[in-house]
Amino acid sequence: MSTVVVGYVLKPEGEAALDAAIEEARRRGAELVVVHSHRARGDAEPDLTPVRTRLEASGLTFDLRQLERGLEASEDLVSIAESTDAELIVIGLRRRTPVGKLILGSNAQRVLLDAHCPVLAVKADETTAD
Repeated sequence: MSTVVVGYVLKPEGEAALDAAIEEARRRGAELVVVHSHRARGDAEPDLTPVRTRLEASGLTFDLRQLERGLEASEDLVSIAESTDAELIVIGLRRRTPVGKLILGSNAQRVLLDAHCPVLAVKADETTAD
């Protein structure tokens, strides 16, 4: 079975990425691997119960991974995509200031440059984004 990997954060861009990844996994008949990666040690892990509920309701085969390993989110995402032989990675992008556009976002840029497979980058709905 093919695999779609999505980077998820509890923000509008994470929701946009999850929406697109669910759609892509359905279209491809693929398993969905949702990766929530954070580096903050000692912080309480966010409650991903609503995400799990949404994934269960989707009817897709999925794997929800919540990682706190000290790696950059991009490293986790690319590593998991490689280990699952993913055919697609989905990431969310947030709106940036003109100066911020110069650097795109270090995690997004790293995924785009380091991924072994195609990357789908989606923007959050402008009406809900910060």
